[in-house]
Amino acid sequence: MIDAEAAALYAAWFKALADPTRIQLLHLLATEGRPMSVGEIVERSPIGQSTVSHHLKVLAEVRFVLPEKHGTSTRYEVNRTCLAVFPAAVTAILGESEDTGHAR
Repeated sequence: MIDAEAAALYAAWFKALADPTRIQLLHLLATEGRPMSVGEIVERSPIGQSTVSHHLKVLAEVRFVLPEKHGTSTRYEVNRTCLAVFPAAVTAILGESEDTGHAR
């Protein structure tokens, strides 16, 4: 059985991925392969700055993206470790493994 802490973590992950815009932002950051500022992300997407910032905050809360301060700006990059562990969460939910797949 999945413990309450793991269940809460997995629920947060799924909630973060339940928005198409966040999926698109993750894809952009993953394919770019480098940290990007909000301004750079806005230039490459049809989404406004405040919306991008909101979605990046949600993704950062579950550690799908990692913010890195550079002076007065913040750059974001995909947390590949966390995303790579995501399939283990699905496996655990399905009861196919005792591994809880925690990544922090």
